[in-house]
Amino acid sequence: MKNKHRGFTLIELMLVVIIIGVLAAMVMPRLVGRSEQARTQAAKADISANIALALDMFEMDNGRFPTTEEGLAGLRSNPGNLPTWKGPYLKKEPKDPWGNPYNYKSPGSHNSDYDLYSSGPNATEGDTDDVGNW
Repeated sequence: MKNKHRGFTLIELMLVVIIIGVLAAMVMPRLVGRSEQARTQAAKADISANIALALDMFEMDNGRFPTTEEGLAGLRSNPGNLPTWKGPYLKKEPKDPWGNPYNYKSPGSHNSDYDLYSSGPNATEGDTDDVGNW
């Protein structure tokens, strides 16, 4: 009986590695910028829907939005023992996709009742990567 070993040759393995490398080189440039774009879209969704809904509910119950001093913490615990407060309106402190707290100011400076925004990936307020409700 002959002892035959079956397996892949070095050439076959190298060919598979080269094919995987070519496929990765084609796909990776398309995916690289997508993660930052997805984070920006998540921040926009939080600002325009999730946190905005909690702020609207607070305003319906109390007749006003939280003040700048109360901030978004006023959505989780009763600020100043408001008698009509029916929260918590949020379960936890809202953080942007980069792990930083959202910024909140009321009254808003952009012709709105409040400004709600993320300072973006660099956490620097007032530059071009900020995401807000204005």
